[in-house]
Amino acid sequence: MCSSTAPTRTAARRAPTGGPGRRLAALAACVLLAAGCAKAGTAGTGAADGGGVKSPVKVGLVYSRTGPLAAYGKQYVDGFKAGLDYATKGTGAVDGHRIEVEEQDDAGDPAKAVSAAKDLIGKGHKILAGSTASGVALQVGPIAAQNKVLFISGPAAADKITGLNRYTFRSGRQSYQDIRTAASFIGDAKGRKVTVLAQDNAFGQANVAAVKDVLGAQGATVEQVLAPPSATDLTPFATQAGNARPDLLFVAWAGDTASALWTALSQQDVFSGTKVVTGLDLAASYPLFGPAGERIYFLNHYFAGAAGTPVEKAMTDAVTAAGGKTDIFTPDGFTAAQMIVHAVEAAHGSAEDTSALVKALEGWSFDGVKGRTTVRAEDHALLQPMFQVRLTGTGADARPSVAKALTADEVAPPVAPMAG
Repeated sequence: MCSSTAPTRTAARRAPTGGPGRRLAALAACVLLAAGCAKAGTAGTGAADGGGVKSPVKVGLVYSRTGPLAAYGKQYVDGFKAGLDYATKGTGAVDGHRIEVEEQDDAGDPAKAVSAAKDLIGKGHKILAGSTASGVALQVGPIAAQNKVLFISGPAAADKITGLNRYTFRSGRQSYQDIRTAASFIGDAKGRKVTVLAQDNAFGQANVAAVKDVLGAQGATVEQVLAPPSATDLTPFATQAGNARPDLLFVAWAGDTASALWTALSQQDVFSGTKVVTGLDLAASYPLFGPAGERIYFLNHYFAGAAGTPVEKAMTDAVTAAGGKTDIFTPDGFTAAQMIVHAVEAAHGSAEDTSALVKALEGWSFDGVKGRTTVRAEDHALLQPMFQVRLTGTGADARPSVAKALTADEVAPPVAPMAG
């Protein structure tokens, strides 16, 4: 271990004077020792003590490994691993700095997520990613800003995440992009009646707000039916939505109770009386729609094979090779890894200057899984294509197909003021 130069000078004074050659040798040794100490302590090298090995970039993933959104969390982390391999060209490192990933489970609980985020920050992590649930992202984002840590939210869709603060970004779509895609199904909304059926949580409330912002602004009357996230008997809520007799029923639902909801809507014969639009969820949900699936108009963030891009193929190949399957939120993890690697590359392998990481991402446009993708500089919205999708077949034979791909500009949310 290097120390100050004072002991070296003392040692030189005590050494016997055996002629110019010995004195020159002693001087040379001191110079080499001083040079070695200066190199190890030089700011920005990132070298670890004793071996010249560059220090790692520590990334914390806080996501739903368990809980009601665990299936989404699995897709996210599979995509992240594939994206990290892709973006680092198989090295797992940037500029010789290995990216070390530590995973923590929030189980969809904001309190657990905040605790996990604080733990990771306390252990020196300058980059956090994850957040399967919107309620989690809205709590972790402010923690990241307080500690000046880069935070890249994942599948969480709440619009308030966009513009939350300068340290918060997102690697998935947001509710407004969903609603813009839904709005493309009905054309002129003026004078139409729209009902939103959703869970009474951050995700559901964000969808209600987005429908009012988009379709309400176009002249539609927007009503809402909100169910507690813990509800298992969903018949009363399906009945209420059907009795409203809207021109369009927009369903925003996530989690393990989705099958119960579609069963309840079918039993109440809602599909025969109104046009139903919803987001196409993970592949396991396709059979749950039953015969009604062919009567639903689906907006879609992503399904396996939807994009047809070279990046999608790379993601699919990597996830498949690891024994997994791509699904709706696999791109969110993949994109997060692309963003992190790009930011660290711009900082020459260091994550210490968070402002530099933020600056590197603002305005960055890149080839993503779904096509050309841009991080909007003003509010960190992720501008990306979206899809209109139809489902054909029933049960295990249900298959999605793209009816229309909407460009990033067609579904772009309005610029949000940066809150902090």
